[in-house]
Amino acid sequence: MSLQVASAVSNSSLLQPGFSLLNFDGHVFFLGQKGWPKRSCPTGVFLLDIKQNELKMKPAFFSKDSCYLPPLRYPALCTLRGNAESDEYQYIIHGGKTPNNDLSDKIYVMSLVSKNSKKTMLQCVEKDLGGDVPEARYGHTINVVHSRGKSMSVIFGGRAYTPLAQRTTEKWNSVVDCLPSVFLVDFEFGCCTSYVLPELQDGLAFHVSVARNDTIYILGGHSLQNNTRSPSLYKLKVDLPLGSPAVTCTILPGGISVSSAIVTQTGDSEFVLVGGYQSDNQKRLVCNTIVLEDSKIEIVERASPDWTPDIKHCRMWFGCDMGKGSVLLGIPGANKQLISDANYFYILRCKGAEEDQEEELTAQISSQTSTEDPGDSTPFEDSEEFCFSAEANSFDVDDTDTYNEDDEEDESETGYWITCSASCNIDINTWVPFYSTELNKPAMILCSSGAGHWVHAQCMDLSESMLLRLSEANVKYFCNEHVDLNKGLQTPKKVVHLKKQPMKPLRKKTAMKLTTPAKKSFLRRLFE
Repeated sequence: MSLQVASAVSNSSLLQPGFSLLNFDGHVFFLGQKGWPKRSCPTGVFLLDIKQNELKMKPAFFSKDSCYLPPLRYPALCTLRGNAESDEYQYIIHGGKTPNNDLSDKIYVMSLVSKNSKKTMLQCVEKDLGGDVPEARYGHTINVVHSRGKSMSVIFGGRAYTPLAQRTTEKWNSVVDCLPSVFLVDFEFGCCTSYVLPELQDGLAFHVSVARNDTIYILGGHSLQNNTRSPSLYKLKVDLPLGSPAVTCTILPGGISVSSAIVTQTGDSEFVLVGGYQSDNQKRLVCNTIVLEDSKIEIVERASPDWTPDIKHCRMWFGCDMGKGSVLLGIPGANKQLISDANYFYILRCKGAEEDQEEELTAQISSQTSTEDPGDSTPFEDSEEFCFSAEANSFDVDDTDTYNEDDEEDESETGYWITCSASCNIDINTWVPFYSTELNKPAMILCSSGAGHWVHAQCMDLSESMLLRLSEANVKYFCNEHVDLNKGLQTPKKVVHLKKQPMKPLRKKTAMKLTTPAKKSFLRRLFE
């Protein structure tokens, strides 16, 4: 195992604990930025270019039929393949935190549409689920199991806000462990089923899950209720016959009491476990090798790298799986740098030098999720136990396509983030899409009063149907502040009075012809 210092990350103010990376054929995409997306990268997803231990961020692109994907932190993430041997895969993204600290219960599927030397196109689709849909959560895991030619996703663990009925003013935004239920998600039919297993008594978050074929192993994790790190090793086995699925759980010996650990895959059935914490104020500097073979798991201690003095003496650290047996580690640099929230970064390579030369470094980096399949690994960031910062000094970038946050305009005063009226409540830091046509900026409409000015459709209380009608019709629109003034300045149109022709009296014979037999007797008495 070798440890190398990585160059400072450019514009790393967007990087916060809980971000994820998706790897499509060697292209690594960053998800979960700090704050809502800005104009330079409206999608909030970046291509993370890793070359010679330097990291560069470039805006990513989505297809026109993609749905809106908010910048989620601490989601559960894994790959979805048609079968265990398939080379084509998609990413499943479930739950997570938005920049407003709202928890998401939605599930997305992201795939690679096209790629060339200059542009890579992604597609994101939101899936509709029914049945026992998992509640909104974060810090959980999602894995894919394969059994009898079928595939299903398994969701477990995580944390959620206290239920509304149990909240108090002092602890309104407090979080609790989710119930230890196991959820099976069938993407083919869009249904979810929950299972309560007697072996799973406590909720866990920021644990590690490794999946292979029809079996998932759950290792470590932190419980808020007991304030402990579970020493148990759980084995979940999922059978998918023609009828109802069967889920069983077995408690195995040889577990590790750890939270926020990182797992990277070094072979078809071999993984390496690094990092994490064994107590609230003690890092875990020991590394382990995990081997999965024939429905068995073996965990053995392996030689650790030569940790630097900075790593040994720092109170906290964090990191992500980079794929192909490499891990990105970060430690606070407040003691050595003028910028108090800057970090040092290291790349830990768990393979030998010859193996690293044979394989190109392609990665998924994730704070608490997995991308390896069929052995999905799920490292986590333990945000509730420690507070991490993820910002480092920038470095010179000569690539004009590289994202630079300093180039952003002050959108709080110009463009879409203006104060359009006295009742305007659109804030760049808290705005979320309101209309289905919105993606990364609020919908606006032109008021024709005077020289004209733009207003937010949401501030004008326009319905979505009315907004679409105004955008398609060739008519003038006046905002709420100018509509009355406009009416007062209008010249009333001249009303043309139509001459009414006198009606001819109705004759008896004509009336009798126009009426039904039921009314003839009445009309006959009327004319007599």
